[in-house]
Amino acid sequence: MTEAKILVVDDEKEIADLIELYLTNEAYEVYKFYNGSDALAWLEEETPDLAVLDVMLPDMSGFTICQKIRETQNFPIIMLTAKDEEIDKITGLTLGADDYMTKPFRPLELIARVKAQLRRFTKYNTASLREDDPDCISISGLVINKRDHTCTLDEKPLSLTPTEFAILWSLCKNRGEVVSSDRLFYDVWGEKYYSSNNNTIMVHIRHLREKMHDSSEKPRYIKTVWGVGYKIE
Repeated sequence: MTEAKILVVDDEKEIADLIELYLTNEAYEVYKFYNGSDALAWLEEETPDLAVLDVMLPDMSGFTICQKIRETQNFPIIMLTAKDEEIDKITGLTLGADDYMTKPFRPLELIARVKAQLRRFTKYNTASLREDDPDCISISGLVINKRDHTCTLDEKPLSLTPTEFAILWSLCKNRGEVVSSDRLFYDVWGEKYYSSNNNTIMVHIRHLREKMHDSSEKPRYIKTVWGVGYKIE
């Protein structure tokens, strides 16, 4: 198993060296910089598993680095500062930092927080966002999990009836394909489709769209293919 790569950015050499020592003792791979410019240059070529950023740097704010990271990456960020001010904490968290420590701090506490962030990040990525999980499908902010029968949209839970869930699962499972009304009816009810059942499908699709704040005219998710069926792009 490859050890985690940790980015450390702090212009106080003694503190940066101390953090490096403790992280190295935990078998982490440390990349240390004393200014923001060098750190950003490194980030253009590499991606760490976690970053420890000092707020006060000689060439730029640690908040600036945090903001630039969050434009493209979601790995954990722990901010360090000599200021014990609530506004700094709020600023860092608003820009996407995951944790915050005020100097002076105990190195062992920092190590504990690094481990906690890495555990949380690893669990989130392997359990919630695994593309190879056949029971969990993610499409543009929509996540549907057949195993525990849950569904979220933009990280907010969707309250679906069993029938609505089954219809949405069938459409997501066949993403990009038109699912005919008869096939959809059979997938959900296990019965042969009759033309009189069309209203049943339409009503459930309408309810789904309402709950998903979707539109039949300009659908973000469920598209009607007239005379054929429905599909999710």
